[in-house]
Amino acid sequence: MSYDVDDFHREAVATPSHEDVTEMRRLLVETLEAAGIDPTVDDVGTVRASRGGGDPHVVLNTHIDTVPPHVGYERDGDVVRGRGACDAKGPLAALLAAFFDADVESGRLTLAVSHDEETTQTGGAHLARTLDADGVIVGEPTDLDVCTAARGQFEGSVTIHGESAHAAEPASGTNAIRAASVVVQGLETYDESHGPGEHPVLGRPTLTPTLIEGGEATNQVPGECTITFDRRSVPPESVDDCLSQLEAHLDGLMPAGVSLSVSLLRPEMPAPEAFATDEDAAVVRRLQAASGGDLRPFGAATEASYFAADAPTVVFGPGVLADDDGPVAHATREYVDRTDVHRAAAAVTDAVSELLG
Repeated sequence: MSYDVDDFHREAVATPSHEDVTEMRRLLVETLEAAGIDPTVDDVGTVRASRGGGDPHVVLNTHIDTVPPHVGYERDGDVVRGRGACDAKGPLAALLAAFFDADVESGRLTLAVSHDEETTQTGGAHLARTLDADGVIVGEPTDLDVCTAARGQFEGSVTIHGESAHAAEPASGTNAIRAASVVVQGLETYDESHGPGEHPVLGRPTLTPTLIEGGEATNQVPGECTITFDRRSVPPESVDDCLSQLEAHLDGLMPAGVSLSVSLLRPEMPAPEAFATDEDAAVVRRLQAASGGDLRPFGAATEASYFAADAPTVVFGPGVLADDDGPVAHATREYVDRTDVHRAAAAVTDAVSELLG
């Protein structure tokens, strides 16, 4: 089979995968099979395929799911529009080309495409636990820059515990909502005394209160109040370290009679940690030389963080998260220049060939 980047990209963008990835997964599997590759689908739904054997081992990763709603395929000259055009079916089309075309004379090349990057990210976390890689290229819209770092991201909640009472006798209870202002101020001051400080590539972390909920009746002193927060971390902070240190910090600010607890909002889901790959790593140097792109951090959380804990990892691909007119990825105007898809394919092909040829 002669793989055609544009044909695959067109069919992929035209295939809805915002609610169910079954048809998109079938397209990917059939494309691999038509090229004489025998792919597998693992226990969580990730498509895997390999060429060669032994070490070093390079992994090409991206995802087949998209955010809703589905937006159909359109093409105007070299500009392709539609849901997934750049996030991440454009990168997928490029990585597939590299998987087929790269010289793999020594070592092994694995294509690993997850199914839930936009939601739970269980696929990427499972891959990281079951793959032993020496270098990973994660396909996302980076405008062909080589992104070597990204902030971590998780959401948590601070639950303030007071004591309910009748509003006619407020002093007989302990108003949890009154303590909310102390918690909000504590979130603002946390990084001054407990945070990891400014990272040389990623800058400062952020800790942002995003939701507040408390009280059950208009004539009752509220006994509980919950504040939800968004954390964008930088190395070397981990999720567990942040949660424990934040709880201790806020607890020390509480007035008498008030206690609190800090927890992950969705503890059953993996949370991407912050990472920064050494810019001297082979996968970075080879891809930067092949693409000519700048070295910089990536602006969003991706599955790259799961791989970066054990292997040099970069984020790379055609398309942009946003342009001068506003958001692109995840927006109804999502688009990619197909010439950039071809350039990405050539760059990854050359980089992998240098690493494994």
